[in-house]
Amino acid sequence: MSRPERIPVSLGKRSYDIILGRGILTEIGEQLEGLELGRRCAVLSDSNLGSTYGRIVADGLSRAGYEAYLLEIPAGEGSKTLAQTGDILDALVQCGLARDSFLVNVGGGVVGDIGGFVAAIYMRGIPYLHIPTSLMAQVDAMIGGKTGVNLPQGKNLAGAFHQPKRVLVEAGTLNTLPQSELRSGFAEVVKYGVIEDPSLFQFLERNVGGVFAMKDRILDRILSSSCRIKAQVVAQDERESGRRAILNFGHTIGHAVETHAGYGNLLHGEAVAIGMVAAARLSQNLGYMAQEQVERIETLLQNAGLPTDLRPYPAESILEIMNRDKKVKEGKIRFVLAEEIGKVFISSRVRESDLLALWE
Repeated sequence: MSRPERIPVSLGKRSYDIILGRGILTEIGEQLEGLELGRRCAVLSDSNLGSTYGRIVADGLSRAGYEAYLLEIPAGEGSKTLAQTGDILDALVQCGLARDSFLVNVGGGVVGDIGGFVAAIYMRGIPYLHIPTSLMAQVDAMIGGKTGVNLPQGKNLAGAFHQPKRVLVEAGTLNTLPQSELRSGFAEVVKYGVIEDPSLFQFLERNVGGVFAMKDRILDRILSSSCRIKAQVVAQDERESGRRAILNFGHTIGHAVETHAGYGNLLHGEAVAIGMVAAARLSQNLGYMAQEQVERIETLLQNAGLPTDLRPYPAESILEIMNRDKKVKEGKIRFVLAEEIGKVFISSRVRESDLLALWE
């Protein structure tokens, strides 16, 4: 992309922009213009990225006249805990951050989730920015204001809605992303094609090889399309009271698989890939989706090197975890089902016997 692309997330007084481009981290001071932020901030990153992107951002902020402190947490899903949250809060106090200070989260979805949660509760809420460095975070986790940490009983059971002031998507960070993490993020891009954009899905089918060959033109297209879909859905339903729930396609079963496997043993996108194929097969079994469409979803995910088979994970455990999911409403699990690629709907009428059939 020749110049940064600005994608608005329209939420009234909480509106903000996603800035998508290449080389924008070298202009970090310019990217904060107009946000009316205080001069003291903390940059939160993890042990994999703190010395690289975290340091680049902190140094850029210092050059722009901000008093920036760099904080690191251990990399990985295991850091999304209340204990780690407390450690970050203590560090913010020690750095002297006040209510007019701000937080900058630099990293993947884990950093974004816990960093956003910290910003939501520190001094009853301070401003923050996201700088996502993984494909998963760039297209999904760091857009929309969902923040939170895990409890032993399940993912993201403690959290808050707290919108960032801006999201800066530096496409160049994907060049240093491990292929496994790129595949994980690709699952979320496939999800956008299934729930909203059949042309994006077809583009992915034609260009899956180009994604993993790191071709800029292809990566820029999937970043732009995915961010625009996420921004539009969030603008229509900020707190997931209705339409935003379609973003959970594949996640109800996927989160249960991820929890059963143990955090860190299965990447989030890998679990979501399994969940999406299961949701598609469930849709087919219930008479909504044609087999050919299910097979297209499964084939695309497999061509990306993602797992798609639910059967290795025991039904009893998966169903038990799903029943603890925060998306359960009045004792019924809400599922996102598909009629066709590009058209989904929400249903609370899925029976346990329908789910058990997925293991047959």
